[in-house]
Amino acid sequence: MRTTLEIPDRIMKDLLEVTAIKKKSQAVRVALEDFIRRRRIQKLLSLSGKIEIEDVTEKLERAEIDEQ
Repeated sequence: MRTTLEIPDRIMKDLLEVTAIKKKSQAVRVALEDFIRRRRIQKLLSLSGKIEIEDVTEKLERAEIDEQ
């Protein structure tokens, strides 16, 4: 999707420097992907202690062995 953005020169310069990417579009895409990934991780971490998860690893391994 093509989008026009007004990004201050200082921020773009810092972004290009930090990412070591020469193309502005690619650098912005990488930065946005990283931002989204970090936010998703934060959201998952905030669920700690709020949901109950049962570890079924052993059950799955036994089921796989039984199938063979």
